[in-house]
Amino acid sequence: MNLSDLKPPAGQKHAKRRVGRGMGSGRGKTAGRGSKGQRAISGFSLMRGFEGGQMPLHRRLPKRGFTNIFRKEYAIVNVGRLEKLEGDAFDAGRLIQLGVVKKLGDGLKILGGGELTRKIAVRAHLFSKAAVEKIQAVGGKAEVIASGGK
Repeated sequence: MNLSDLKPPAGQKHAKRRVGRGMGSGRGKTAGRGSKGQRAISGFSLMRGFEGGQMPLHRRLPKRGFTNIFRKEYAIVNVGRLEKLEGDAFDAGRLIQLGVVKKLGDGLKILGGGELTRKIAVRAHLFSKAAVEKIQAVGGKAEVIASGGK
């Protein structure tokens, strides 16, 4: 088999439909646009969601829920994940370098999921109670970083 022998499956490729090329083509005169109306005019573009002046669906439906504009989005890491990483001192910069955290957001929060068997030192913006207990139980250190005034 050669690269020159490769062909697409039968029926996959179609010739481009040439509209507005004379009456004999079957798609001349109005070029498949019908006659008159906004859509028949050259340069017409329809706004997404437009329903001909009827109230659009996204405005007919009721609003639901509440969005807190003051919400803080933290990067979350469990102590079980820290157990598997090399080294014994972790902070936001180190976790980003190791690829554990992609985006820091408003800060780093350590949660107590998983088991911890070795002594580690962790610097983060927030800790859950379970995380602090697990880190201190093995002789580690959990240090809270003051978050930059936001």
